Parts: sequence; structure tokens; C-alpha cells
Amino acid sequence: MTTVAYQGEPGANSHMASLEAYPDAETLACATFEDAFSAVTTGAADLAMIPIDNTVAGRVADIHVLLPDTSLQIIGEHFLRIRFSLMGLPGSTIEGAREVHSHVHALAQCREFIRAHGLTPVVAGDTAGSAREVAEWGDPTKLSIAPPLAAERYGLSVLASDIEDQKHNTTRFVILAPPRDYPQAGADAHVTSFVFRVRNIPAALYKALGGFATNGVNMTRLESYMVDGKFAATMFMVDVEGHPDEPPLARALEELEFFSTELRILGVFPAHPRRFGLRAG
Repeated sequence: MTTVAYQGEPGANSHMASLEAYPDAETLACATFEDAFSAVTTGAADLAMIPIDNTVAGRVADIHVLLPDTSLQIIGEHFLRIRFSLMGLPGSTIEGAREVHSHVHALAQCREFIRAHGLTPVVAGDTAGSAREVAEWGDPTKLSIAPPLAAERYGLSVLASDIEDQKHNTTRFVILAPPRDYPQAGADAHVTSFVFRVRNIPAALYKALGGFATNGVNMTRLESYMVDGKFAATMFMVDVEGHPDEPPLARALEELEFFSTELRILGVFPAHPRRFGLRAG
């Protein structure tokens, strides 16, 4: 049976994404992203479900640093519509509560609801972890904001559903596995993810990226970050639509490589259907 590792406690959004993508799989909760990566590297898990960016909060911290240094390969992506519920002990009420506990991002993404009900937000390390703590404390004045699965997991009552401020709130996850052959190019849409570092010459980035425009390759993600503690040492992480064996992307990557000191493909994988729905709407 396939085992999927994820960061967070049981009931977290990463847990829900794992179950959505692989309903029949075993799941393995990990304390940190590094632990989830290590679980796959050591064989304790077959796959890792890792959040990479969110339509409200932007990129997920640390992932852009971990991905280029791992031997694992991106083999897929999954989009999870983020839904937060307010939950507490059975019999607790919103009117009788004083505090609401959750991860800092969840609190920020439910700010309007929290303010409207006069609750005091308290930062916790994890959304599902805050639900577990509320269950353990046994205090009806303390509530949790967490995914609906956490209420089932820890025996809490849902007091309000879908309380997130932005209803388009969606997180994109990448699925990591040990290295394998890329899927074959064909009729299906693919995404290619890679990192590169440009040469230290004038207009190098402009010239490096020009090949994608001239070859009609759609770039859906471009992020930069510093490496080696140097302001001048910049790595770029990119997602493009297409397969390296398709002539347009092959030509663009060849041009990019000419202007780069480093180029590494992180994965070639099928585009998730929700990718195009989100782009359209």
C-alpha cells in the first residue's frame, strides 16, 4: 500500500490533500517538512505531499530552499480548496468563547470572522494541532480554527463552517517521489519545474528568459531567492507549461542554459485539471 508523508498533525490541510489525491493510501504525519522529505528518501514513505503556494498567502516558506537540495523528484501536483471551520468542545458556543487558536496563516485568513465575533486570536504551531490542544484543555472558552477533518479526528463540535475571508483560498501541493523516468510527451498537458542561476553578465536574466517568450512557452511561476548568503548569488525557481521533449520548451531550455551557470529540472509531471480552472476564473 502506498504511504504518503506530510507535514503537520492528523487533520491538517496537508493530511486532507493526501487523502484527496490518494484515497486508499496510508498517511504518515511528520513534524517538519525536512522530516517528510526524509521519510521518502529513507523509504519510510513512498510519496510526500508538500504545500508550495497559496492563492492568499503566497509561497510557503522554506520549500523553495528545500526543493533544489533534495534528490527527490516532483511527479505531480494537487490543488486543495482551503476550508476552515470554527470548532470547540461539545456544548461550547461562540458567545461563550474568549480565545481562538490556530496557525498564524489560518488566523490571518479568517481575520474578518474573528473580529466580527470579538474573539482573541492566539497563534499555535499547526491548525490541526490547535484542535488537538482545545480537546485536551477541556476549556469551552477556547476554540480552534482548523480543517473540518480535525473536528472529526479530535471529537470537537463544528460551530461555524467555511469561515475563511477569501472563498478562492486554494493551496497547490507538489507530490515528491524518488527519481524516476519522466512521463512521455503527448496529448496530455504537462508542467516542467526547474531552478537556474544566471551568469553574472549584463541583461543575463532578460536574455535567459527571452527564449520562453519567442517560443510561446507559458511561464506560470518565477521566484527568486538568495543563496550562499550573497546578494549577488540569485537562484530562480520556475514552472512552465510544457514538456522538455516538445520542441518549443526544448529550444527555450537550450537558450536558458546558454546564459546560466546552473540549470536543474525538479520534475516533469501532468498538469492538474484545477490548474486551468483557476487560471480561467
